[in-house]
Amino acid sequence: MADSPEISVVVVCWNMARELPRTLWSLSRTFQQGIDDLHYEIIVVDNGSDSLPVAPAMEPAPQIRRVSRPSASPVGAMNEALALAKAPLIGAWIDGARLASANLLDCVRAAAAHHPAPVIATMNRQFGPAHQSVSARDGYNQTVEDALLETAGWPNPEADLVAVSCPEMSSTSGAILESNALFMARHTWDALGGYDPAFTDAGGGMCNPDMLTRAVAHPGTQLIYMKGVSTFHQIHGGTSTSDADKTVAMVKQASRAYNALRGHPPRMVREKGWVFDAANGTLAKG
Repeated sequence: MADSPEISVVVVCWNMARELPRTLWSLSRTFQQGIDDLHYEIIVVDNGSDSLPVAPAMEPAPQIRRVSRPSASPVGAMNEALALAKAPLIGAWIDGARLASANLLDCVRAAAAHHPAPVIATMNRQFGPAHQSVSARDGYNQTVEDALLETAGWPNPEADLVAVSCPEMSSTSGAILESNALFMARHTWDALGGYDPAFTDAGGGMCNPDMLTRAVAHPGTQLIYMKGVSTFHQIHGGTSTSDADKTVAMVKQASRAYNALRGHPPRMVREKGWVFDAANGTLAKG
């Protein structure tokens, strides 16, 4: 096996003692399928939790570090994690509460082989019958979610996570606001300077949509949508998913901050892009 990793997955977390071990397990060699020949690393930067998170016993063993300067925004921790990554292809997990599809790393590797500067956007899903900011009003909580995941077959890689979740967006191509598992080449991350530290709001505001927008606009990059590959959000009282009223207030505040920084409201990325189909491993060029 090569000395240097082919893929780095960098994860940021804050007070996710329940959620992060699941996220990490979903990235483990046991859970991820079709990657026996893949050398990869997982780097976790904790953004000031009450106690440093504990990883499950797994391969590869995650590197877990504390951020040098904790902040309400995950941007600093995210950029520290990116700086630690050693691979030529890096995936950013700005929300450490999201599980990965069991075929995610294998499909990302295959998609990345089609372009020297890919912007690989996986789709975001949320566990539960509806967006968690809505379903929480009807009693959806961590206990309900634990039972739901058990019903789906978690932690077996054959667990049907799609059946117990809902999409955050209605389409897998043509319009996307953000991707929680955004994979790009090391040289693209470096050219873009990582996440913009001007996004200081709690939860980072619109830092993640901004990252995708800048990446797609960067000269020479190619947007690749992943069809059939997702991350799945666990409910944990986060900034934008635990309460509908708080979600609306957060989005308004984040949009105002974005407008002040960029001179226009946040916009969906509507570039047609290429589509990698996980079901058959083919890539369609738009």
